Amino acid sequence: MRREFLSNIDLEKWADLNDVQRDGVYIHSAEDGKGKRIVVSSRPDSLQQNKPLLTIPQYLILSLETVWIYAKSDRQLEEVLNAVGDYSQTARGAILIFLLLQVTHNALAGPDKVAVSTPWTQYVKFVPREDRLPTFWTEGERALATGTSLEPALDSKLRSLEREFVHLRDSTSSIGWCQRRWWNAGADGLTFDDWKGVDSMYRSRALDLPGTGHAMVPYIDMANHASGDDTVALYDTDVDGNAILVLREGKTLRMDDEVTITYGDDKGACEMLFSYGFIEDSMTSAREIFLDLEIPGGDPLKLAKKSIAKSPPGFKLFESGAATDWHGDFVWLVCVNEEDGLDFRILQTVDGERELKMFWKDKEISRESDFRDLLKDEQLWDVFQLRAIATLQGRVEQQLLALETVKASKSPMHEFQKGGYPYFHTMKLREFEEKLMLQAYEDFEHKKNELLASQVVQEYLALANKEQELPAEDDFT
Repeated sequence: MRREFLSNIDLEKWADLNDVQRDGVYIHSAEDGKGKRIVVSSRPDSLQQNKPLLTIPQYLILSLETVWIYAKSDRQLEEVLNAVGDYSQTARGAILIFLLLQVTHNALAGPDKVAVSTPWTQYVKFVPREDRLPTFWTEGERALATGTSLEPALDSKLRSLEREFVHLRDSTSSIGWCQRRWWNAGADGLTFDDWKGVDSMYRSRALDLPGTGHAMVPYIDMANHASGDDTVALYDTDVDGNAILVLREGKTLRMDDEVTITYGDDKGACEMLFSYGFIEDSMTSAREIFLDLEIPGGDPLKLAKKSIAKSPPGFKLFESGAATDWHGDFVWLVCVNEEDGLDFRILQTVDGERELKMFWKDKEISRESDFRDLLKDEQLWDVFQLRAIATLQGRVEQQLLALETVKASKSPMHEFQKGGYPYFHTMKLREFEEKLMLQAYEDFEHKKNELLASQVVQEYLALANKEQELPAEDDFT
C-alpha cells in the first residue's frame, strides 16, 4: 500500500497538538543516513530543575490495553482483532493489527477510508521505512549471512511472518471491507511487504516500558541506541502513567548533543543486526550466539523429546570473562536416553485428557529446567557432562566449517554485494562469531579432557568397551 511520509517540522506540530512536553530537545534527521534522532536545541532546564527531557501522555502509549480501548470506538479494528483470535491477545499481535489499520487509513481516500483516525494515524507518517532490517534484504544480501547465526534466525522470522500474513488473510477474507480494500484491490491492496513493514515498526521501536510492558512510545522511539557509558538518557513511567525520558545521573548536555537510550546493553551482535539493522561501532565481539541442535534420528525417544521440549532447540554460547560458557536445557534431552533412566508416559488428566509426561527413574519432571538439577545428583553426572560437551563441540565445529566454506567459495553473489550496508555488518558479524566459536571450541576441548580424566568416566568407558567385546549369545528360540 502507498505510504505518505511527513517532515520533522510536521512532527513537532504533531507533538504540540498532542501535548508532548519537550524540554530543550527536538527531532533532527541525521546526515549519516542513520535516520531521525533526538537532539538538544538548547541547554535543558532539567539540569537545574530535575525535569524530564520528554513527557509523553499516557493515552499516546501504544500497548495491548490501549489497542483494545481504541477498538471500543472503532468497529473495523474490533472486527479484525476478533477475527484473528488468540493472536490479538498478545501485545505484538494487537499492536501490529492496529498499525496496519492506521497505514490502511492513510493509503485510502474519501469514502474508501477505513478505521477511526487517532493520533497514531498521523504519527506513522513520521516513522521511516526500516529498509536496513534483514527482513527487507534482497535474496543476494541475505546470502551474505550464510554460515552465521543470523541465517537461521532470518529464515525462521520470514517463515513466521508469512504464516502470520496467511493467517490474517484467511481470518479476514470473509469481512467485506477487508476483501475490498486488502485482498481484492490489486496492486493497491495489502501485500506481504506491508506486513513486514508494520512488523519492522514494532520490532525496531518497541520498548519494555516499566508498569506497561511491551509498548510503543511516540517521540521517545526516535532516540538512537548507545550502550554502556555512552547512554545519555533512560525511559521510565511517572506517577501519572506518562512515559518520560530522563537524563542519566552524572550526564550533562550541550547544544546539538544527541540524546541516546539503550536498546539493551547485553544484546549480542546478531540480535542487534536482526532487530535493529546494525551492529554498533563500539561493539568489539559477538557477546553471544545461539546454535540449533537436532536430536539424532536413531534416538527411539526423538518424537517424545520434541513433543515435551518447551525450550528453544539449541544452546546459547556466551562470553564469560576471558573464556566462554553455555546454556541450554534442550541439550540434556539430546544427550540422555532411555537406558540412562529417561522415560515418557501418556497419563490421563483430571479432565479426562491424555497428556505426555517426562520421568527420570520413575520421578516425574514437571519442568524441563529441573532435569539438569536431577542429573547433577547422579553418580554418572560426569558422563552426562561429557556427552553434552562433545555434542556442543561437534556443533560448534560444524558451524565453523560452514563459515569457512562460504569464505573459501568467493561466491560471485558476495562480490556483487560487496561494499553495501548489509555487506559491512554481516562481515562484522562473521568475524565476531568466528572468534567466539574458536574460543568456545578450545574451552570445550579443555573441559572434555578434564572429564575424560574423571574416575567415573574412565570406569564407565571401560565397562562399555568390555560389553562391546563380549560375544553375542546364540538365540535358540
